[in-house]
Parts: sequence; C-alpha cells; structure tokens
Amino acid sequence: MASIPMRSLSGGDVGVVELDGATFGIEPNTAVMHQVVTAQLAARRSGTQSTKTRAEVRGGGAKPWSQKGTGRSRQGSIRSPQWRGGGVALGPKPRSYAQKTPKKMIQLALRSALSDRAAEGQIVVVDAWGFEAPRTRDAVAVLSALDIEGRVLVVAGRDDVNTWKSFANLPEVHVVSPGELNAYDVLVSDTVVFSRDTLPACPPAAAEPEAEAVAEPDAEPDAEPDESPTGDEEEQAS
Repeated sequence: MASIPMRSLSGGDVGVVELDGATFGIEPNTAVMHQVVTAQLAARRSGTQSTKTRAEVRGGGAKPWSQKGTGRSRQGSIRSPQWRGGGVALGPKPRSYAQKTPKKMIQLALRSALSDRAAEGQIVVVDAWGFEAPRTRDAVAVLSALDIEGRVLVVAGRDDVNTWKSFANLPEVHVVSPGELNAYDVLVSDTVVFSRDTLPACPPAAAEPEAEAVAEPDAEPDAEPDESPTGDEEEQAS
C-alpha cells in the first residue's frame, strides 16, 4: 500500500494515510474503462428523437394521378418519402440507449481510474472539511491552500450539508457522495479530493475457517455376534 500525507484545510500536513492497494494500486485496464464510460454516457441520452413515417404524415389519401396513360412515373401517395413534405424513411424513433454492464466491470473501471489518478499524484486526502457555515469563499480558500487547480472531484458525505453548499457555486468543482463515485467523474477530473471518512478503506481480511475436530476412534471395536447355531436351531435342523 502507498502512503500519502493527510492535509488540513490550511494546507499543512497532519499525518500520513495509507491507500488501499486493491483500489489505488492496480494496473489500469483501459479497455474496461472505455467500455464502462461509453455505457455511462449512452445511458444519459434521453432518446426522445422522433420522425414521422408516411403513415403518420397528414394527407396523401388519394392517388396523385392515374397508374397509366399520363407518361409520368407511377405514384401512389404524395406523402411517400421521395415527395417534399412526405414521411421519413428509416428515421429515428424514441428508444433507450442504456447498456447492460456487469457490476464487476463497473468496479474494475472505478479502481482503474482511481489507480491512474493515484499514480499521477492527483489524490488528495483532507482530515475533515469542517465548514462552519455554507460559504463559497471558504471553499475557494481551501482549494488555494491545498494548491489544487483545474477540474476537481470532491467526495463528501451526504450529511455534510455545509461542504456540498460551499462548493455548489464553483463550476470546476463536482461534489459526489461515496456511493455515487464512478469512473467517468474520476477520469474527467484533474484531482480527486477525499476526506478521511470518505476514503475507500481496505477490505476486511477474511476469517480463516476453524479446523474441524477429528473424531477419535473407539478404543476397541464391538465384538462380532456369535453366529453358531443355538440348541433349538440344531433340533430343527435334525
């Protein structure tokens, strides 16, 4: 696991924090990140575009002219696609652009994006936000003290209302909760800022199963029953 300094809101170092190697230290999978981000952007499309077919355009109920005898090409309706004002052939209709993406692929893309930012030194961890009141100038002062420029992704808890409101008016800052963290937001941001509470922690180690007790064999096996015939059986046999 890699270690990075934990910063205060004034920009000073207040300790060292360990980054989970399984989240911030893997080899980024570019192909998976591309597929997940493409699916995420596709799901944002509204898919409400629509055109009218020849059956939906008003008019065109009568045949323009006779089938034969005019010397002109045969036409059945003035609302065919080749006519001005006619319907659209093979035009778009309302549809969903959502793609199904496996959960493991989404998680791998997020870990790959975080590992890429960690390798570039663009992961910042602060001790706590601690805004006493929602104030934009305080948020600007914090970013300046931390020497953060460009597009910033801030990961804050949902109950930290002052932090969300302090960064709300900054166009280059996007605030998300830990549950909303995704590969696209990480990749489009220059710096990702966590607090100590929202930093992804190391997964707990799996407990080793206890060894099952081996049953001790009996001291002496049970005596085998005597199969010799009894007196009654001998009489019957005779």
